[in-house]
Amino acid sequence: MSRIATTTLPADAVMPDRHPKAPAIGSQIPSHFGHCFGCGELHQSGLHLVAIAGSNLDLTGKFTVTENHQGAPGLAHGGLLSLAFDEALGKLMWLIRSPAVTARLETDFLKPVPMGTTLHITARITGQVNRKVYTAAEGRLGGPDGEIAVKAAALFVIVPMSHFLENAPKEY
Repeated sequence: MSRIATTTLPADAVMPDRHPKAPAIGSQIPSHFGHCFGCGELHQSGLHLVAIAGSNLDLTGKFTVTENHQGAPGLAHGGLLSLAFDEALGKLMWLIRSPAVTARLETDFLKPVPMGTTLHITARITGQVNRKVYTAAEGRLGGPDGEIAVKAAALFVIVPMSHFLENAPKEY
């Protein structure tokens, strides 16, 4: 019996609207910070996760597991896989143009993810209640239609942009 990640969606949840200024369908969702370990192009050993905006409140993403991402010899570290899903699910906030922070993240590991493989992630917003945005994702091996290796669900809370500005070092 396999568990399925389920951050419980309340009965009063609604689907938010895709923001008119969301990244265009099929375009790469930008990095929020060049030095981000998850998506930043400037982080030397980071995941370099690339996410592409879907047609609604969804995206596809991928990253390749390198020797820098190992936990057990030859396998991706579980915490690092959780990070990849946190990053992919967080990028969904670009589609509703709302700054948000992760409040809860559930990750279910169904199969090992070997070094050298690319994890293909599909993520979507599943609902919203006020400031709470519910999301879910799957990660597949061998391609977008491959075997599911990881599932995740997360709850994000929309915060004012000042949350990030007030907590950043002055040089940023």
